[in-house]
Amino acid sequence: MSIKNKINDKTLLSLKKITGGELTLGKFIWSIRECEDLSQTEFAEKLGISKQHLCDLEHDRKNIRPKLAAEYAKKLGYAPEQFIQLALQNTVNRDGLKVIVKIISKLHYVESCA
Repeated sequence: MSIKNKINDKTLLSLKKITGGELTLGKFIWSIRECEDLSQTEFAEKLGISKQHLCDLEHDRKNIRPKLAAEYAKKLGYAPEQFIQLALQNTVNRDGLKVIVKIISKLHYVESCA
């Protein structure tokens, strides 16, 4: 298991402090790109999207479906659960709902219930 798969709530809290506010999928993607020291063009190519679309994601002007968030996670070598959680949280926030989204993978849920 790589470090990329070990992102947990503590890591997300640290990223929230670094980004200066609530962690969104856009800020998370931005932080990954910055850590990898890639330009928007290079990173967009990695995700298979345009530079403008990446810019819109990083600035939270675009919201993406959880399925697409999972695809981006896989392309970047990260666990999809964090990306899915942030994509869903973005949707909940934009709808003005006062709910916090928490994702539990089916595999983890089944193991904990057994």
